[in-house]
Amino acid sequence: KKIGPGIVLSASIVGSGELIATTTLGAEVGYTVMWLIIFSCLIKALIQSFMGRLTIATGQPSLELFNRIPGKMGAVNWVVWAWVLMVFFTLFQICAMFVGVSQAMKLVTNVEVVWWVLIFFVLTLVLLLGGAYHRIEGIAMIKVGVFTLITLLAAVVLTNMPQYFSWADVWQGMQFQLPEKGLATALAVFGITGVGAAELYAYPYWCVEKGYARWAGPYEDSEAWRRRTRGWVKVMNADVIFSMIIYTVATVAFYLLGAGILHGMGKVPATSDMIPILSNIYTQTLGDWAKWLFYPGAIIVLYGTIFAATAGHARMLADFMRLQGVFKADDLQARNKWRDRFIVILSAIPIILFFIFGEKPVAMVKWGGYAQAWTLPILSLGTVYLVARYLPKELRATPFGHIMLWIGAIVITGFVLVSEARRWGLLG
Repeated sequence: KKIGPGIVLSASIVGSGELIATTTLGAEVGYTVMWLIIFSCLIKALIQSFMGRLTIATGQPSLELFNRIPGKMGAVNWVVWAWVLMVFFTLFQICAMFVGVSQAMKLVTNVEVVWWVLIFFVLTLVLLLGGAYHRIEGIAMIKVGVFTLITLLAAVVLTNMPQYFSWADVWQGMQFQLPEKGLATALAVFGITGVGAAELYAYPYWCVEKGYARWAGPYEDSEAWRRRTRGWVKVMNADVIFSMIIYTVATVAFYLLGAGILHGMGKVPATSDMIPILSNIYTQTLGDWAKWLFYPGAIIVLYGTIFAATAGHARMLADFMRLQGVFKADDLQARNKWRDRFIVILSAIPIILFFIFGEKPVAMVKWGGYAQAWTLPILSLGTVYLVARYLPKELRATPFGHIMLWIGAIVITGFVLVSEARRWGLLG
């Protein structure tokens, strides 16, 4: 009953990251970077766990924690402003989700995309304004469970299709190499698959809403507090592991289908043809009838991303206003009022982007992915700093855990820097 925040994250992840970016990467490069998909899912969960640990120990969510890093630029520091910039670019991803879900509805109803974009805009406001955590968690669980199971079934069927799949190709993809083509997509995929930078920032807020930090209670030098807090850290770690298993399985399944089916057919999703091309991952494995599974599944999974991501960002931007001194920490009414204002703003901006840029969902997902990829080094190295400076000694992980945190932060930073250097021709 206490598992849940990670599922809300999975609802954000199994959408733009998996259904669009991961399958597109597979379509572009085949099985070449299978290792990157697994690596992306596993290594960032380590950062996620330590961020949750910090929040439970201090009662402070992400922005307040990262605002402790030196480098003030007004009321908040440069790390928080970097997060604000990243959020703006992720709105291109949300725009892509509006386009994708509307394309699917057009195929089902023959009503034009523009009208469905507006309908889903209104639906988002209706569902999220004043919405409590339990409503978001419940919808997320349904969305993640159903579509993940169907996609996993399609991936299992794929393994019995020698024209599209071979274990030798999968093994080749487990060798540590970066593709000559599709490197930009690979970097974007690293930014948003598994737990993306946006979801890492959001996770402590969902832990707060679930009650982990509240049940642990404010810091006190007592054995009772230490016992409670260690207990909720264990629950949080179970939540991280449980959700990691779900989104790793889903991500690998989507990548296999993209690398096998779409790459084998020579089809890469792009603009107005994105949903019809992506539907091949079902129709080529399960049969033509399966497009009627794919269309509603795509609608659910893409809209779930809009739903969960908008809810998370609105809560964080409301907290950003608190850090600016607009309202006090204990003023729940003001916090909820700002949350609802940002729900409207965050839902409206993607609609405006749609009318400016049109149907470019794959490109928009990549733009958001680049921003998240570049945020990952800041976030991971910042977590190392915060753990070293502010995590109470009673809640320190094992020495092995801290070594893995350092290794994770260094590897994440190195991967982003090397990938960007190669993308711009600075490295061979």
